[in-house]
Amino acid sequence: MTHKTIHPEGWAPAKGYANGMLTQDGVLHIGGQIGWDETKTFVSDDFIGQMRQALRNIVAIVEAAGGKPSDVTRLTWFVIDKQDYLAHQAEVGAAYREVFGKHFPAMSMLIVAGLVEDRALLEIEATAHIT
Repeated sequence: MTHKTIHPEGWAPAKGYANGMLTQDGVLHIGGQIGWDETKTFVSDDFIGQMRQALRNIVAIVEAAGGKPSDVTRLTWFVIDKQDYLAHQAEVGAAYREVFGKHFPAMSMLIVAGLVEDRALLEIEATAHIT
């Protein structure tokens, strides 16, 4: 086997995608996470609430693979409203540290026209290295 599908216990099924794929050498590829919970219910309609939940989802996938938040090496953010992000910088930092502490992996952010889920304000994908 060259890879293993990672799906946190109790989460609603991922249809047509995997939340995480763990390779034999410990690289965990995490599919884009949005601001809904394990039942696919949005927790908030504001940027900070959705961002916090997307990051929590990433941590849950990392932990389901046997890792910890500090194993995350890359985050790629897809944001639909640049001004919403910029207007909440202090809150973004506080919410980020609430979930990831002072661990800051390599990050990229792209401003996009939209996401597949209409209520989603952002989507974050990640890579982790599970040792």
